[in-house]
Amino acid sequence: MAGASEIYRQGRVPADRAIFPWWEDAELSELLLSPKPIATVGLAVRRETFTRIRAANGQPALAIVPQEQDAEEFELHFADDIELDVLTSRGPSGQGAIARFLAKFGEGVQQVEFRCLNVNRAMAIVRERFSVVPIYPETRAGANGSNVNFVLVPVPGAAGENAKVLIELYELP
Repeated sequence: MAGASEIYRQGRVPADRAIFPWWEDAELSELLLSPKPIATVGLAVRRETFTRIRAANGQPALAIVPQEQDAEEFELHFADDIELDVLTSRGPSGQGAIARFLAKFGEGVQQVEFRCLNVNRAMAIVRERFSVVPIYPETRAGANGSNVNFVLVPVPGAAGENAKVLIELYELP
């Protein structure tokens, strides 16, 4: 629990700083389930670490991830609304976003995910009102039939590789 709490904190603190202004937008705040948003910290790990974490936590079910994303993942849920999404590349020579992240940064917090009622509308607001351009022009298929899109948001006061945080908005099927 202590380790999960620390990983969650390491993801949430910069994410919360980055998207703080979003909560003041009534429409966007409602789309993101405020005042009790559901946030999950995405932890990218190498295949060996993924296998060990999964085994240590009772072999949680793998998510169904679209093949083109070259990723495997499972969720871990802890007390106090701490949720982690453990991610890895499907193979050792993966070409997807997780493989690229691991090659550049090594294991660590890769993204922070927020459940959303309507990803398309939320991304339109983020683009129009906050001048943040989504990674993809339209939502795309995510794990377990969800719809997702991502934005790379500057973290106020941060520098170097910590200057931005990847935020995923996801909509359940």
